[in-house]
Amino acid sequence: MKTFSAKPGQVEQGWYVVDLEGQHVGRAAAVVASILRGKHRPIYTPHVDTGEYVIVINADKLVLTGRKLEEKKYYHHTGYVGGIKEVNAKKLLATKPEDLFKLAVKGMLPKNSLGRHMLSKLKIYAGSEHPHAAQNPVKYSL
Repeated sequence: MKTFSAKPGQVEQGWYVVDLEGQHVGRAAAVVASILRGKHRPIYTPHVDTGEYVIVINADKLVLTGRKLEEKKYYHHTGYVGGIKEVNAKKLLATKPEDLFKLAVKGMLPKNSLGRHMLSKLKIYAGSEHPHAAQNPVKYSL
């Protein structure tokens, strides 16, 4: 018996739709990151992208527990001297809910070119509509 190692050309990638209405950010992000990496499949290989495409809908209806809405802060730097910016989770959820969930998933993926490629397969929408009906996505329940 030999250990199977998937090759990049052998992997068939499907599409999943995940509805985030009423879901907690961290738990939903962990499931989505696992699907993007391909850890739910028996052919999982760490150095090959064996994951699926994930369409996330209703990102504006995510739930943050505790006092995270007021206290959790997200930072970015403009590139200029003294250009650090911060925004709390409440404002980010109100203005750009897609970015809040994308940052949560990004932190759970590998920090290399493979992780960046996996993140590009994540499609996030604030509402319940998405333009990917032609891909025949399968509903994934959390």
